Amino acid sequence: MDGTSDRLTPVLRPVRAGNGFEEALEQILQIVRLGLVGPGERLPAERELAERLHISRVTLREVLKVLQDEGLVESRRGRYGGTFVRVRTENPGEAELRRRIEKIDVEDTLRFREVLEVGAAGLCAAHGLSDEGAGRLRAALAATQEAPLADYRRRDTLLHLTLAELSGSPSLAAQYAAVRANVNDLLDCIPLLVRNLEHSQTQHAALVEAVLDGDADGAREVMREHCCGTAALLRGFLS
Repeated sequence: MDGTSDRLTPVLRPVRAGNGFEEALEQILQIVRLGLVGPGERLPAERELAERLHISRVTLREVLKVLQDEGLVESRRGRYGGTFVRVRTENPGEAELRRRIEKIDVEDTLRFREVLEVGAAGLCAAHGLSDEGAGRLRAALAATQEAPLADYRRRDTLLHLTLAELSGSPSLAAQYAAVRANVNDLLDCIPLLVRNLEHSQTQHAALVEAVLDGDADGAREVMREHCCGTAALLRGFLS
């Protein structure tokens, strides 16, 4: 698998036969909402997506048609063609933001996120990471540090998803991907604050250091503090 395929591991999984279309649509929507395939980037080939989801190419094309009708992806022909995530140029309007907030149980989402994040950090530190895993975590951290402001939240999401995946629990990673999509919908409702991002980056660095040092208690504590900071910010803007 290429790098893009690796990023999709926490989300893409075989669907159940009875709800193949619906579950495949849910998973590919998560890929787009989480920024696992960024604006302007190409989704994996239809053959790979169909194989990983355990659905037919016909069903997959129906899913992609829905996403295209919703303006989330576009199809390009030719040698370098495929299905590409569309670049979004407009911020959600106030009515759309209210709809998102009403749709999500904010407190439940934030608490569940904290449980999953703290657990993943502790597992990674307690069980240790392979050289490959440690390299992925360092690379994900470096990507957030180098990110332009407009791409920060996507890179931040990839760092947290990487940690969830490296926990060794596919179930935890899948649950985290779902809750993170809801968190991102909430984060889209508030402005990017440079001071907050600087603080987050300090916490990210401390978190990665604790994980790589095998300090499970330290990793859990840093992650708990990090989640509480995000929760406080969201409550302040959305309440």
